[in-house]
Amino acid sequence: MSAILDTPEQIAMFRLLTLRQMLKLEMKGMKCSRGRTAYSIIKTELRLKGTRESVFNQLSGLLGK
Repeated sequence: MSAILDTPEQIAMFRLLTLRQMLKLEMKGMKCSRGRTAYSIIKTELRLKGTRESVFNQLSGLLGK
């Protein structure tokens, strides 16, 4: 059984979780898209600073993971 994400809050949370996973892959050397990196999107939208690892840790803290 799958859940349906239909509220703006649920969709925003899913997007942040997806960006977190993309950043995790980028830290291992994989590229997920041709456009902007998850690292740059997270830094711009959430105004986080630092290296990929520190931004990942900050985002994980914000998400409670």
